[in-house]
Amino acid sequence: MTPAAKRQAVAHACAVHGVSERRACRILGVDRASMCYRSRRPGETDVRLRIRALAHRRRRFGYRRLHVLLRREGWRMNHKRFRRLYREEKLQVRQRGARKRAVGVRAPLSLPNGPNERWSLDFVSDCFSNGRRFRILAIVDDFTRENLAFIPDTSLSGVRVARELDAVIARRGRPKSCVSDNGTELTSKAILKWTQMRDVDWHYIAPGKPQQNAFVESFIGRLRDECLNETLFGSLAHARTDLESWRTDYNGVRPHSALANRTPEEFRAQHIAVAVGTSNGQNFNPDAMGDAARQMHRSAEC
Repeated sequence: MTPAAKRQAVAHACAVHGVSERRACRILGVDRASMCYRSRRPGETDVRLRIRALAHRRRRFGYRRLHVLLRREGWRMNHKRFRRLYREEKLQVRQRGARKRAVGVRAPLSLPNGPNERWSLDFVSDCFSNGRRFRILAIVDDFTRENLAFIPDTSLSGVRVARELDAVIARRGRPKSCVSDNGTELTSKAILKWTQMRDVDWHYIAPGKPQQNAFVESFIGRLRDECLNETLFGSLAHARTDLESWRTDYNGVRPHSALANRTPEEFRAQHIAVAVGTSNGQNFNPDAMGDAARQMHRSAEC
């Protein structure tokens, strides 16, 4: 507690509680001599204004460099006094925030109504038998639940992600939007440039909210439970072979409960058939295809 604050406390006790200065000093532990003290320090208004002006012009300079500049102008004070004034003026250099990242769409997400409307991306990590770790980029179509690609490697940069997305687009078509977390690979300048060149909206989920990317998170849970935890990879080539085999099985054989126990490829083919039949004015039998197909038919009619 500073002497000035102690004097204010004594004055407050005397004014509010009606006690004498002697009693207030004894209760608060304040030396009575300090109550009569009057500062003889010369005015600091001019030097404070000059320090403030220097700090405004040199915003990334700390107090040491500003002190050097002030002394060059003829002001005489030691570094302790300068630092006190610097701190009282609240001129401390603010730490820079995180690096500039790609800025994507942050509007609320709506459910996709067809294939290639929205893709989800995320990374999952695993290790080889020798303990070396590697990462896998998973790309999922949120409507059909298809796994569009696995890209396992020991290093995956933003440039590599953009190149792999182009490869998926070449065989699948361009999506309307992509969803991902805020990882460094997916917020890089390479991805920002890619979204502008391909005219694809990129949505970043809120930090610490993986449930906003639920489709790919659910897929990764199945991947880890059914493949990664069941397989010991000896090399990168081994991982690529087994992951591609599992992807083929997942898309074409494994039943998906959210798709009425159809495979993602069956669901996509039925959706395309329903959309084409509706556009051609053909009759549609809702009892022949089940709940998922009826829902797709209603979406196509709208």
